[in-house]
Amino acid sequence: MIGQMLEEAWSALGANRLRSLLTMLGMVIGVGAVITMLSVGEGTKARVAAMIASMGSNLFIVQSGSAQTGAVRTGAGGQQTLTAADAEAIMELPGVVAAARVAPGSAQAVTAYGNWQTQVMGTTEAMLTVRDWGLSSGAAFGESDVRSALRVALIGQTVATNLFGDSEPVGQTIRLRNLSFTVIGVLAPKGQSLDGRDQDDTILVPVTTAQRQLFAGRFGDTVRYIMVQAASSEAMAGLQTEMTALLRDRHRLSLDQEDDFQIRNLAAIADTAAETVQLMTLMLAAIASISLVVGGIGIMNIMLVSVTERTREIGIRMAIGARKRDVLLQFLLEALMLSLVGCLIGVAVGVAGAWAVSLTVGMDTVVTTQSVMLSFAVAAAVGVFFGFYPARKAARLHPIEALRYQ
Repeated sequence: MIGQMLEEAWSALGANRLRSLLTMLGMVIGVGAVITMLSVGEGTKARVAAMIASMGSNLFIVQSGSAQTGAVRTGAGGQQTLTAADAEAIMELPGVVAAARVAPGSAQAVTAYGNWQTQVMGTTEAMLTVRDWGLSSGAAFGESDVRSALRVALIGQTVATNLFGDSEPVGQTIRLRNLSFTVIGVLAPKGQSLDGRDQDDTILVPVTTAQRQLFAGRFGDTVRYIMVQAASSEAMAGLQTEMTALLRDRHRLSLDQEDDFQIRNLAAIADTAAETVQLMTLMLAAIASISLVVGGIGIMNIMLVSVTERTREIGIRMAIGARKRDVLLQFLLEALMLSLVGCLIGVAVGVAGAWAVSLTVGMDTVVTTQSVMLSFAVAAAVGVFFGFYPARKAARLHPIEALRYQ
């Protein structure tokens, strides 16, 4: 019986092909817009997740405090208040996996192949653990290299490409501020950070080398910040409190004095970024869904016209034994078919739209199975919801009055 009704519904829609196609157009545009917008949102979410993962997990950045001269106050790091001893003390806290002190700066890297302006980070061997940063070739510097302040360097992929091209960088010499450094390793690619910086455009050197030679006079025995990795996300809140108490005690700050350092919880920042992207995705989908509502109104309108045009047909059906629920189901199936066929075409349009956005704008797009299934579910709901009133109107027609309709 359902099979026969489906055939009749398809035949009724085929009798007015142009009208049916124009009615489906609203669903096509709506579903296509939803699929495209969701793909953009999912692509952005995946990109942000990759950026967050590239930073490492369960991280804190302990920064030196700000300095104030008269009414002018500098940002974090303006006053050098953190030392190697602070980092060692933090390492002793329970729940700390690793702590890497950092003395950053910039320099022109010069080789026989060319030169490149880049960020140079004086740090310790713990940086690779904290940032979960592997090597694509070579080896990392160790504790003895840091203790001896050797002139060795790990270079990022961007630096390697711009300085050495296709040549093997390991074993080569680079000059930083007229000091020669031996490249002992190339860092694995990390990509962009959350703030848009190229994480591969960097050079790592032993922190003591940076303090005593490369940036002599800028840091002394201090560092700009310390990167700390916690054992788990659950331990981070308690660990932040413990680090604050430890540093205040080490820096001999009285109760009425402000902290001369700042502790940033990167996990909280990452969670905020993820929530923002999720909200953006939902907003894009909500805006695109307005087209689905418009498409549903179009279906209701055309089904009401169809009921009016087929009033005598409905009367004849009822006169020869069709029940009200049969008539109701018949028109509901027609509305549902308009929605689902429109949805099917809309999915194809949405996938093509996502591909076009990725190709022309360069944005990451991801079409998920969930978004396609959601589109079909919403399309079916729209068809039933907006098709019910016309179908109910058809089912409530009196057979005699319907037969008299001209």
